[in-house]
Amino acid sequence: MLYVTRHGQTDWNLYGKVQGKADIDLNSKGIEQAKETMEKLKEKPIDFIICSPLKRARQTAQIINTAKNIPIIFDERISERDFGEMEGMSKNDFDFQAFWNYEKNMTYQKAENIRVFFNRIFLFLEETKKKYKDKNILLVTHGGVSIAINCYFHGIPQNGECLQLSIKNCEVKKFQFE
Repeated sequence: MLYVTRHGQTDWNLYGKVQGKADIDLNSKGIEQAKETMEKLKEKPIDFIICSPLKRARQTAQIINTAKNIPIIFDERISERDFGEMEGMSKNDFDFQAFWNYEKNMTYQKAENIRVFFNRIFLFLEETKKKYKDKNILLVTHGGVSIAINCYFHGIPQNGECLQLSIKNCEVKKFQFE
C-alpha cells in the first residue's frame, strides 16, 4: 500500500506563491496540519516513510513520525517540480494552468518541463513498486508530485489539465500498486 501526503502549509502556500525548490519552513497552521495527519495515520500499518528532502516535507514527516518511530528515507526524486524563473511568483502572475497542462507541454528557460517532471516521478514509482512491493509506505511530498502520482495511477486527463489532481496540504491519499 502506498500512502501519499503533501507537506503542511507554508506562508508561501498561504500567499499563493509557487515554491518549487525554495526551502520554506512550515507555518503554525502547517505544523497543526502535520499533527492532525499524525493522528489519522497513527493506526495505519506503515513500514517506513520516503520523504522529499525539502524542509517543509521533512518537518511534516518528522511530526508524523513522532507517533510511529519508523525509518525515514530522504529521496531527491520526490522533491517538488523546479519552477525556475517562476519561483516565488504568485500563481496569478503567469499561466499556472498551462504550466500544469501535460498536452501543452510548455518549455521554459529554467523551469522543469512537465513531461520531464512526470518521467522523474514515474521512474521513482516504478522502482518503488519493484523494490518494496510487499511494504506499506508513506510518501511525504509536494502538491506537484501528488499530481504526477495521481496521473501514474489513474492516467493523464485527455485534455492534459492536471492541476485539479493536486492534493491539499496534509491530505492523505491511498494507492495500490498492481
